[in-house]
Amino acid sequence: MVNYDSQVQIRDLVQQLQHPVTELKSILALLAAPLDSLRLLPPQFASCNVHPLPPDSIRVLKHLPSIQKSLLERVIPTWDSVLQHEGAFILVEQYFCPDLFSFTPPFAGEVASSAYSTLMSSPITNVSVSLLVRLVREYPIDKLYSVVFSGNGDGSKQELRWDECVQNAVSVPAKIANYFGEEGRVPDVLEHGIYFNYLCTRCEHLIALLSQASNKNYPSITFLLTRLTKIGAFPSTVPTSRSQPSFFQTVLPTIRERLTESGSTIYSQMWSHILQSFPTSLPLRTLLISLFAHLKKCDSQNADVHTRVLVKQEAQLLQDLCPLSSDNVELWECVSTIILNRNWEESYARVFAGWFSLCGTSQRNDIALQQLLDEVLAQWSSPDHIKHSLLPHHRYLTMLFLLTITYLPIPFVASITSGRFISGVGIYISQVDNSIRHYGMLVAEVVAERSGKKLDFKDWAGEDSDKLWCRKIRELIQTRDVDVEVQTLKPQEEITASLNAPPIREAPSLSQKTVVRNPEGGYDSDDSMTGYNSPPSSRSNSPTPSELEDIHNDPSLAVGTKKIQKPVYLAQLGAMIRGPSGLTNGSANEEADKIEMALNCATELIRKKKDFGTELDENAVNLAYGLIGLQDNYNLQDFERKRQDALNALVACCPRTTAPCIIEEFFKNQYSTNQRYVILNALAIGARELGSLTTSIAQDTSLFPSKRLPPALHQKYIDDPPAISSLVPHLLDDVTRNSLDRGREIASNKVPKLIRERRLRVSKPAKIMEMNAPSPVAQQTSFNEVGPGSFIGPIINRFWLFLRDEQTREERTAHLDGRSRYHGAGTGLILNPLVLAQFLRTLALMVHAARNAPEWLAVIAPDALELSATLGTRPVSHAENDDDDESPEQNRASKEASVLTAALELSLVVFDQCLELDRGRSLSLENTTLLLGVGEWAGSVLSSLESGIKVPGGGGAQEISLRRAAAGVVLKVDEITSRWRRSMIDTW
Repeated sequence: MVNYDSQVQIRDLVQQLQHPVTELKSILALLAAPLDSLRLLPPQFASCNVHPLPPDSIRVLKHLPSIQKSLLERVIPTWDSVLQHEGAFILVEQYFCPDLFSFTPPFAGEVASSAYSTLMSSPITNVSVSLLVRLVREYPIDKLYSVVFSGNGDGSKQELRWDECVQNAVSVPAKIANYFGEEGRVPDVLEHGIYFNYLCTRCEHLIALLSQASNKNYPSITFLLTRLTKIGAFPSTVPTSRSQPSFFQTVLPTIRERLTESGSTIYSQMWSHILQSFPTSLPLRTLLISLFAHLKKCDSQNADVHTRVLVKQEAQLLQDLCPLSSDNVELWECVSTIILNRNWEESYARVFAGWFSLCGTSQRNDIALQQLLDEVLAQWSSPDHIKHSLLPHHRYLTMLFLLTITYLPIPFVASITSGRFISGVGIYISQVDNSIRHYGMLVAEVVAERSGKKLDFKDWAGEDSDKLWCRKIRELIQTRDVDVEVQTLKPQEEITASLNAPPIREAPSLSQKTVVRNPEGGYDSDDSMTGYNSPPSSRSNSPTPSELEDIHNDPSLAVGTKKIQKPVYLAQLGAMIRGPSGLTNGSANEEADKIEMALNCATELIRKKKDFGTELDENAVNLAYGLIGLQDNYNLQDFERKRQDALNALVACCPRTTAPCIIEEFFKNQYSTNQRYVILNALAIGARELGSLTTSIAQDTSLFPSKRLPPALHQKYIDDPPAISSLVPHLLDDVTRNSLDRGREIASNKVPKLIRERRLRVSKPAKIMEMNAPSPVAQQTSFNEVGPGSFIGPIINRFWLFLRDEQTREERTAHLDGRSRYHGAGTGLILNPLVLAQFLRTLALMVHAARNAPEWLAVIAPDALELSATLGTRPVSHAENDDDDESPEQNRASKEASVLTAALELSLVVFDQCLELDRGRSLSLENTTLLLGVGEWAGSVLSSLESGIKVPGGGGAQEISLRRAAAGVVLKVDEITSRWRRSMIDTW
């Protein structure tokens, strides 16, 4: 009896698992205590059980479901990577799938049974998929049966548990398929066809085990078979697809083998009782149809001994599995309905007739055959069958009728010459179709011959009208199939199998080495292929990279070094990134290890916590401050890439909190140019990820095909990511290129006749089709929802405030000279052309990503266009006009080429999307002055470049980009104004 104190301890343990646990030792102690009480704790973790529970205090059915649910919802999402790194994830697996050495009934089996229910009632994850793979392999349905029905428990409760186990087992493939969808790869064990075929194998194994047991428990097996019929495991035809399961295709060879063993009588009786225990006829009908369909096929007209032996074997198989008796009316009606009302091949008539002839004693044989003959005669002589059935069904029924007659004694045959038979023969003979008429004539002659009378229509010569078939059937029924000896087939079968077997090709052994033999003679005149006979070096070989890594990870060489624990909560990650405040006694190596560990885990941990409560929202600001202000003081490997990836993930996973925070940080003067680039890259990549756009640059892997570097270094330099400052320009180049290409396509489509011909030639008429209801999917945050309010609006508004403050400072110090005068465009500041151009490119990418937002036409497009025109035409700092030798015209054109290009590309993106959304209507009618002003500005820039005026910072690729952007803006403005010019007259 479990006392009250132990129950309190268990309840407290479950509550602790449901709350955050910060220490690895604590989580190991919480996991070890229940396992030790269940005697499932692995020996190597015995030292972790610092707070043991009383033995047998854990009740599996009462306590374990709550523990398993806490592990799936709380512990595994947080601690899985740490536990796997420490080799302690086996503790979690023991709660769901105990090791086979731990299979000590009833605890291990009950744990697995509870795990099925918990996993099937919880959302599927990658960890639960791996756990299900192990459960399916190590705890199949036959082991679950032994767990449920072990002991002398309450029968009704056991039945309920068994029903739940079967329901969980058959629902696994559907849940896994829904989790992976169309793109994911389902594990082979959990694929629909493979899984249910394995389930069928274990079901047959369970039937074999129960045949040896004293308590058969037929209802539990019939319930399992009924569930298998509902999911399609008993198909009516032999499946050809791998995804289609089939019970008898999988287990029928095993059933044949068991029926040939000694003591097979109890196994045969087990199947007989199972088929008689079905509560309804529908699953029994489905099972029998599938069984008949999976029998071995034979030649229906072949009368040689080997075919007859095959027919007798199949008839004996049916007799062993489903012996017929006149007492079981339901089974008899089900079998007769299947035999007579389905379209079977002719060969099945031989098997069915042989099956009925083997039923019970000789007297029962005659009774079964007499009943079969009566029903076949009723079907065969039916006018509807004679007039409307197809020739294959006519052949099948005629053959079954004749074979049944051959198995009956003469007195029984004489009794069928009644009015129904005679009228049926008359209908056959009166048919216009010669084939059907010959079937009736053949049956009439055979029945007359078996009755001791003589009847000969003398119309059997020739090959037409199925006369050849009738002659072969007459020859076939001279001998009964069941009278042949089965042993006559075995020697010939072995010889045929050995002749037809494909040759076995042995796979080459991995231990065999390829030996290269020199040609005979031993002399080669090519001296260039002869090596020098140099003495061996006395120096030892240099260690390989793997050896160096092993030395670095050797714990014996790191005595006194504190091991850095992998963070599992975002608060821990933030503390490791931001570091301790004030003076510390920690060493520099320890601090470097903490930062390296934090950067290695940051991206994965942030994305893992995306949909995990409010933890990410609560820690997003702290993480953003830490990642932006982090400095590479310890020269860590891939520092910039890891920090950028972490900040990108933070913006994409928590945009409403992170984006306004880092935008505000961007306009502070405490950061370097590199840190501002990190912020802008995070905004651009996060926006494109939320907008489901590409976030990477396609790299040419054929570059730098060096053969001199080692493979590791060669791969490193090929895969080296682009510089932090080139990511946004490359992405914007793709956007502007697509905009210009789209304009070129639109220009080529302005000929009405060509457009109409193309549509008539390519377009297809709309068809009436069935619309399926969309499946519910998890709601994901899109950039259309958060872009205007969290990205574009804050960054534009904050820039105007920043520009106003900077220009005010410059005006206040304009009368001063030298270093006392303030310059807002100094090195490292935001108004510096390098940072300003990157700012405009980032804004262009965000504007492009939010093109489908409701606020785009009315708010985003005018604001972005006004900003680009201002920064492209107006000086943002007095430093741009410091050269007194320049004329006013040159002074206005003294913008840096990078800033001009970025501003024009932003305008190009806005115009292109306006044309896509409403053909430029809103922009042309509501912001006419702005539209024409930007067009005039782009035209003046393009004309200046054409006249040879040099732009500061231009030349080369930069000048090409500037010309392309200016020309693109001019073309887009012309397209908009030409479309809406008449409507713009009143508004201009």
